[in-house]
Amino acid sequence: MFSIPSFFKKGATVSALRDLKVDMHSHLIPGIDDGSPDIATSLELLRGLWQVGYEKIIITPHIYRDLYPNDSESIKVGLKALTDAMEEQGIEITVEAAAEYYIDRHFESLIESDDVLSFGKKRYVLIEMSFVSISPNLENVVFSLVARGYQPILAHPERYNYLTNQLVFYRRLTNLGCLLQINLLSLVGYYGKSVQNWALALLKAGLISFLGTDLHHRQHLALLTDHQMDRRLTETICKYSFKNQELLE
Repeated sequence: MFSIPSFFKKGATVSALRDLKVDMHSHLIPGIDDGSPDIATSLELLRGLWQVGYEKIIITPHIYRDLYPNDSESIKVGLKALTDAMEEQGIEITVEAAAEYYIDRHFESLIESDDVLSFGKKRYVLIEMSFVSISPNLENVVFSLVARGYQPILAHPERYNYLTNQLVFYRRLTNLGCLLQINLLSLVGYYGKSVQNWALALLKAGLISFLGTDLHHRQHLALLTDHQMDRRLTETICKYSFKNQELLE
């Protein structure tokens, strides 16, 4: 169907990532955020995700008014251009799009107007905070989403350094109805040892519902490919229960 990039040829025939089947956090719509810059790169990254075992990709461009002023319409247009290119190239992996919403007043206004991109039968919505400080309106946003029938998911809680070791905080957040998603590359030390240890602690505490690639570029894909047969990563994926597979439906 397509040629395999050189960094796949080292590897393994069975990937630890095949059990997940669905990735629900990536930045592969070209040219609209800090992810893939163009169609050709997006196609290469999608081919790579297929090669390591994914069957479906839910792309989640940033919506952050001050940096990435995307909206529902621009994301849908970008998805259409990407899927048209995929069809031309014969790439058969299933692709959908939602968004990764930065928690701010603009996002609150989108919730109020019911202009929110969700995915899955449970209407999941991916949200994120600043890496500098907690969003003061986090709980209000979670409450508003739940009240409107959405299921919020906080992206990469292991990477908010100001909340490291704050299990009480994350237990409260999950009790309010917000699920948590950690990045696969956190589990292999890409963001540093402290992030890796905190990600493992969140898993051990039973607080993580999803694993996501948060794929932005070739380096991320190369690392995922290099670690797809990693024994510790395989054991982690097998040990805990994740909701990724339900998104195939």
